[in-house]
Amino acid sequence: MNPADTNAGAQPEHHSAYRAALIDIVLRNQIWGFLLLAVILFSTASPFFLTVNNLANVLTQGAFIGLLAIGMTLVIINGEIDLSVGATMALALALAIGLQNSGFGPGTAILAALATGAFLGFLNGAVVVLSGMHSFVVTLGGLLGIRGLVFLYTEGDALMIADFTYTELVEIYLGPISLTAMVFLGLIVLFQWVLSNTRHGREAFAVGDNIEAARDAGIRVGRHKIINFTLCGLLAAVCGVLLSMRMGTAEPQAGRIWELWAIIAVVLGGTRLQGGYGSLWKTLGGVLTLAVVQNGLRLLNTPNYVELIVMGGVLILALGLDRILTYKIRAGRT
Repeated sequence: MNPADTNAGAQPEHHSAYRAALIDIVLRNQIWGFLLLAVILFSTASPFFLTVNNLANVLTQGAFIGLLAIGMTLVIINGEIDLSVGATMALALALAIGLQNSGFGPGTAILAALATGAFLGFLNGAVVVLSGMHSFVVTLGGLLGIRGLVFLYTEGDALMIADFTYTELVEIYLGPISLTAMVFLGLIVLFQWVLSNTRHGREAFAVGDNIEAARDAGIRVGRHKIINFTLCGLLAAVCGVLLSMRMGTAEPQAGRIWELWAIIAVVLGGTRLQGGYGSLWKTLGGVLTLAVVQNGLRLLNTPNYVELIVMGGVLILALGLDRILTYKIRAGRT
């Protein structure tokens, strides 16, 4: 056989493998391309977008959904989902303000709000593990029940903080970056380290990827799920506390459909809804992309319904990418 013919045959195979690897890299990191595209689009459309103050606002506004998205990432990697995070955030928000108005100090009110969020997350996880019911059903019930508690506690009215010095606690900046944004970014780093460098993180991926194989390997599946649900509830409460400091008010409808924005951000970042694959760095990209799109649309004075239509389209795109990524991962195993 002519060596030239052999080389000619090998070359197309080499190019095909290169293209396949490039496509795989793009699919796994598509969120950064979307973010860049959104930044270019809105910086062209509005002269106010690429200002330091506006970009700092984008980061702060995105941080609230981002805190929910961190917990959601942990739960989804486990192969579960938590639809109650928006309601949990609203209850923590109401407690942080309402308890102070009842005579408790800020520290006590904040600790009570955080403990409530962690307990509700633990309760979600325990019910899922002990009952065997799907987390979608359990946390949907949690969403309705917790939202009812918010209305019960607030009596259906907005609560306003009596001492507005409480709202000054969050007025800490590192240059243009707010305390809320710093907390969000710090927790991204912390929990990405947990996922990458701890036994709990590694086993959480294993549980989400193949729960039966994880059980056969001696992994305590229930414990990991309960821990991640508890962390998800705690992070929702952190979001509520920070929002209470920023707003000084608590409305019973606060956080409605925020769980959907959190899920969109997580799936946009490439975390598989089926579990077993994900990254908080990419969740950060998903959060920033959503924040940029929302901020850009508002700078352009688009009606609220247009924003909802756009976000609906983004959700469909995210689910489509999730399906493609799942197919690629399964194909890689065969």
